[in-house]
Amino acid sequence: MLHEKEKALLAKLELSYPCVAIKFRFEKPNVPHYDGEKVAYCQYVKYAQDTGKHFYITAEDDACYGKMALGMIDKPPVTASGQAGYDFGCYKSPVGCQQLYQKLPILEPHTINYVEFCPAADCDFDPDLLFFVADLPQADVIMRATSYISGDLWESKSSPVISCAWMYAYPVITGKVNHITTGFYHGLKRRKAYPAGLRMIAVPFQKLPEFFTALEEMDWTLIAFREDEESRADLQRRIEHWQEMAAAIGSHVDLH
Repeated sequence: MLHEKEKALLAKLELSYPCVAIKFRFEKPNVPHYDGEKVAYCQYVKYAQDTGKHFYITAEDDACYGKMALGMIDKPPVTASGQAGYDFGCYKSPVGCQQLYQKLPILEPHTINYVEFCPAADCDFDPDLLFFVADLPQADVIMRATSYISGDLWESKSSPVISCAWMYAYPVITGKVNHITTGFYHGLKRRKAYPAGLRMIAVPFQKLPEFFTALEEMDWTLIAFREDEESRADLQRRIEHWQEMAAAIGSHVDLH
């Protein structure tokens, strides 16, 4: 489960939309079943953020196809034919959209029966995924924490429709962090889940130990962006050292 130190690091981010912990389960969790209006899968994170509730959903609660990306149902033939993506105008032809369904990341079929959502601040389980919706300053810190230790590249993988597959299934399957920008994706945009221009970031369980270690150890404000005299002088010393290193091998450094 998330420890208090980890929860304190998340609280320090001061997110406008609280981080949500997500668990994919075969067996029913001992928490309340969602009892509100049936909505699309992508809206349940927002519901957890808005209400602070800890709950689970089933495939029957999803008014869209997040349940397909999680392997809770098989690919519906008409949708997978590409017809819907074509009729929405997202693709020139059904066959173009059908390519997406041949490449979608899908969790092992029929192994997930329940999806548990909980604000990370109250999380009492080991999350499969931490889901962030952040403004750019907070997103900068979150993303740097995903690569500070490992040096992992920042990769964004998505598609015009079924973006939920890339944000909920793909990270768990690959162990890679994924991130997208609100306002680009058909379902999210159509349902007005979030304002445009926010960063959605999914950090899978494989990356969480490294992620929290980085949050604790790294500088949240990098030295080049600090305005105090001590930091400026320290940065200048570092730059001068680069030049000394370069001069020793007959080279130079073009960074300032």
